[in-house]
Amino acid sequence: MLTNILDYLKHSTEKYGDKTAFSDSADSVTYRGLDVLSDSIASFLMTEIPGKNEPAAVLIDRNIQSVVSFMGIVKSGNFYVPVDSQLPPKRISLIFETLKPKAVIFSEKNRRLLESLDYEGTAVLYEDAAGFPPAREAIAARRRGAIDTDPLYAIFTSGSTGVPKGVVVSHRSVIDLIENFAQIFDFQEDCVFGNQAPFDFDVSVKDIYSTLKCGGRMHIIPKLFFSFPGKLITCINEQKINTIIWAVSALRIIENFQAFEKERPRTLRTIMFSGETMPCKVLNYWQQKLPDAHYVNLYGPTEITCNCTYYKVDRHFLDTDVLPIGIPFPNTDILLLDKNHLVTDPDVTGEICVRGTSLALGYYQNPGKTAEVFCQNPCNNNYPERIYRTGDLGRRGTDGLYYFLSRKDDQIKHMGHRIELGEVEAVISALPFIHAACCLYHEEKETIVLFYQSAEPCQRELMKEGGKILPKYMLPSRFVHFHSLPMTKNGKIDRTALKEDYL
Repeated sequence: MLTNILDYLKHSTEKYGDKTAFSDSADSVTYRGLDVLSDSIASFLMTEIPGKNEPAAVLIDRNIQSVVSFMGIVKSGNFYVPVDSQLPPKRISLIFETLKPKAVIFSEKNRRLLESLDYEGTAVLYEDAAGFPPAREAIAARRRGAIDTDPLYAIFTSGSTGVPKGVVVSHRSVIDLIENFAQIFDFQEDCVFGNQAPFDFDVSVKDIYSTLKCGGRMHIIPKLFFSFPGKLITCINEQKINTIIWAVSALRIIENFQAFEKERPRTLRTIMFSGETMPCKVLNYWQQKLPDAHYVNLYGPTEITCNCTYYKVDRHFLDTDVLPIGIPFPNTDILLLDKNHLVTDPDVTGEICVRGTSLALGYYQNPGKTAEVFCQNPCNNNYPERIYRTGDLGRRGTDGLYYFLSRKDDQIKHMGHRIELGEVEAVISALPFIHAACCLYHEEKETIVLFYQSAEPCQRELMKEGGKILPKYMLPSRFVHFHSLPMTKNGKIDRTALKEDYL
């Protein structure tokens, strides 16, 4: 029985020791090299952190040193917290105030940043730790004392109060997810994953641990390439990448630029996407250009360990259709709740709630918020049973598949009608001249505001074409054009920025 993700590293090192495990644009590391380097980092950390299950932050860059650091922290008996070195220093300080990390691993290039944070704990220079003599007996002793519900990592997400929330996830939850991925999607040792997601975004968890599980290889694609689709496609071909688990926005970039007209990926066979609703218009472009690839829609927030449902695309969808989020992963259950009542009828809206071992441990140093959303199942009064309330609205269709509708706070009452803003977005996004769209509601002015990305402003065309599908009361009454919509660092439309700047 697997109890720790280090079991994956141990198995793959024994079987594929000299095979490249991770690579970036400048360097690579074999499984054996990863094992040796992470032993050194773990040994260094154990001289500085006497306890276990303590947080150790990593000022991450998009390179293999970040992955090596993660493994070293885990081997030391602690849990890692990726912190993007490109974040504003004030935001990093907010994270550190909550986390109070026992140690921070940094590279020489990030020394000034760390010094600017007034961090008073143990600062660990990666280059020093990577050369430290390994204490393998001490590492083994730490490993023997570990259990599967120990924390593996914490990822900080945005908080409604302006203070980031640290989602703490256990080994058990990640093992459940990765075992399901390997079985359902047939990940084998020949898998070459093309990593797009930042390491402080949970999509990367699937890349890293699927690689370790199946003995494959993961190539870290430079962030810059996602602004130059031609370079991105060349990278895929040069690295022989055959599996991608990307944010929807990354696939949308390819469609927006019509990038496959010049060159197409020759090796891609599995294309998975998550993070936002996938417009069927974008999916259809990819399927038309790469018809032999397998496409999978993934759904789930960070709090349930990346994903709780999946849908293997098995039929054609019209541009105006809504893509299902599919069915739950094994050992995961989806509840649709109307307040505290279970929704059982098809096509009736409810809040998507999740139960199972996929649930995160909670929010670090935030018991109030943890209790609010990781709460007792209201349908079970017989014994304690946690569920996670996602805040997303969904429905189960007559086909037995689940469908995401919108966020709870995106459901509005306008002109006497209850409206899902996600439905408006889906219709507008399907129009051929629209690259991306986002709807917000201005409550004081009772106005639906559409933020849209296109080559040129096209309000008249939007009203005309949108009016062919949407009733008049659902049509936006204010339009804001962008050549490029603002995005979060995780590749989602930055709704908070739009709300602050335009509403």
